Amino acid sequence: MKRMTTILLANPLSLLGVLLVGLVVLLAVFAPLIAPFPDHRGAVVDFANFNKPPGWPHLMGTDVVGRDLFSRILYAYRISLILGVVVLAIAVPIGVTLGLMAGYLGGWWEYGLMRLTDVFLSIPPLVLAISIMGVLEPTLMNGMLAVTVMWWPWYTRLVYNITRGEKVEGYVLAAEVIGASKTHIMFREILPNCVPAVVTKMTLDLGFVILIVSSLSFLGLGVQPPTPDLGSMVAEGAKYLPDSWWLSVFPGLAILIAVFGFNLIGDGLRDILGADR
Repeated sequence: MKRMTTILLANPLSLLGVLLVGLVVLLAVFAPLIAPFPDHRGAVVDFANFNKPPGWPHLMGTDVVGRDLFSRILYAYRISLILGVVVLAIAVPIGVTLGLMAGYLGGWWEYGLMRLTDVFLSIPPLVLAISIMGVLEPTLMNGMLAVTVMWWPWYTRLVYNITRGEKVEGYVLAAEVIGASKTHIMFREILPNCVPAVVTKMTLDLGFVILIVSSLSFLGLGVQPPTPDLGSMVAEGAKYLPDSWWLSVFPGLAILIAVFGFNLIGDGLRDILGADR
């Protein structure tokens, strides 16, 4: 791990990704301390400062009801990161477990689980999420559920492919010979060899989850007002382009920074793991 961290930080693009993600995390965690107008994250109206361009004290301007855009972006970052972490915390264990079972147990387990995975993978992720959110009430909890349902199959497929190759290795055969249980072999022998690839994919997926959640909010199916969300802020600001350009440009840049940072870190980890092989 120490060697991987050293190599990652030695790569200029990966280092840039670490800095960008670190900045996003710090802004989200310390939003109550950094935000100049923390109460503007909610249902606040300030028509005296309605639709002001960037300046002091509103560094990124204000929206159509006078709320500070910079403050709302900080709190939107917090929600986006929480959504990303919660979605992966649910989807990854499910996908990894099913992938291990399908790859190692084989037979009907493999056929049934992988055909189910293929069904989910055949549907475009955003279309599946929109379909689910079209049925459910557009709340934060349902948004997480919709994204989770579309995310686990990718981990099932990834771990399944790794497990099929690992189960014929000598260390697995040795564990079988000494009478180790199937659960032990899957989770104590094979799973550690899947972790590097899973961690790399999780890093890349954090950015994509933020992008998908923002897309749902842009369509009005994600986080609902007055809760600040980057996608809904872009959608609202697009109505006032090009005159009030800051309403959509700054939230859009916030999405770009987060997604770009996670992608750079993920690409760096992928290059390291590829070189190690």
